[in-house]
Amino acid sequence: MAVSVVPYVPSTITVHLGPPDQWAENVTVSFPDYVKNVASSEIYPTWEPAAIEANVLAIISFALNRVYTEFYPSRGYDFQITSSTAYDQKFIRGHNIFENISQVVDEIFNDYIRRKGFVEPLAAKFCNGTTVTCAGLSQWGSQDLAQQGYSAMEILRYYYGNDIELVQDAPVRSPGQSYPGTPLRLGSKGDDVLVLKTMINRVSQSYPAIPKLFPVTNVFDESTEQAVKTFQQIFNLTPDGIVGKATWYKLVYLYVGTNQLSELVSMGQQFQTFSFQYPGILRQGDRGSDVRILQYMLALTAEFNESLTPIQVDGIYGNATAQAVRKYQAQAGLQVDGIVGPNTWYSLYNNYTGIERDLRNDNINFPLSQTASAQTGGKTYGTTSRQGQFPGGGLQLGNTDFKGVKLV
Repeated sequence: MAVSVVPYVPSTITVHLGPPDQWAENVTVSFPDYVKNVASSEIYPTWEPAAIEANVLAIISFALNRVYTEFYPSRGYDFQITSSTAYDQKFIRGHNIFENISQVVDEIFNDYIRRKGFVEPLAAKFCNGTTVTCAGLSQWGSQDLAQQGYSAMEILRYYYGNDIELVQDAPVRSPGQSYPGTPLRLGSKGDDVLVLKTMINRVSQSYPAIPKLFPVTNVFDESTEQAVKTFQQIFNLTPDGIVGKATWYKLVYLYVGTNQLSELVSMGQQFQTFSFQYPGILRQGDRGSDVRILQYMLALTAEFNESLTPIQVDGIYGNATAQAVRKYQAQAGLQVDGIVGPNTWYSLYNNYTGIERDLRNDNINFPLSQTASAQTGGKTYGTTSRQGQFPGGGLQLGNTDFKGVKLV
């Protein structure tokens, strides 16, 4: 089973009219009106259309990132974004809205940019580029590029990198919270439990005292309860093993932080979280996410067993997959029929989890850094989820890590 993670555009957004830690009024406005206000406060209506569109997309994406990551609610605040440019974007209640900016926003308010392969809207930070400079988009610089003939996406790629893409017509719905609404406890089942386990496993990379959860299923079992209790003890929450609102949002806060989802250098939220529960019999001709999980386990196992056949993960149970299953069944002493019943699935899963446990990667990507500096000689380096863990041997010139990251 696979649970898709799809960001949405909120119909409204609540803005705190000041810095987050100071008292100020909260105002709730429609999301398009919010974007129009910020754009009319940040840029000029006389700019080139491409520059206006690029800035509007950056404004939308940054705001949606704040909503998607629950940046402020996970910190205990009752708003989604502030009007302070030290933290967020300039919002001035009652500000005059420019007509041409309003028209642009009406056309693209539910479009946003993200990094390819990532779910979360890009935390598209920006500055004016004259009195203030930053790692993101330069507003005046975008106007210069537009005057040179750059399109809106070319401007955005100039500042944020070539690995961004445009998402169009994102769903619009009433704003909500990720908290399931009722506490999760021993015996709970469903997609919320799957999300909970995913967050625990990622946070445990930085806090290794928290037990990792295998398998990642949608059942709140005793091992999940123990992991929750350990998490609660570490963060001074009531260690009852029950995931109420306080525990849930502490996990959200740490998950967003460890993955840097609210930063330009985000490690990225992937499109699906997988459950390794037995899905029922799989055989040649089947298609879908369950076949992908099967193929992924087969492929990873084959990487460490030369007698097995490497396989493409495409979600299609064709001849190659059936042959790979037969080879595995023969080696494991199972009935050789190319059909994946419970015995084949759990045998394969036990092999897979042993490899996963050794690799300690928990399906976390190892993306290349998006920036380089003079101190690194202009080279880029990867980030690894194995934070603070000795790799088991010395590192030297020529060593490589996952995804081709090379020490130079």
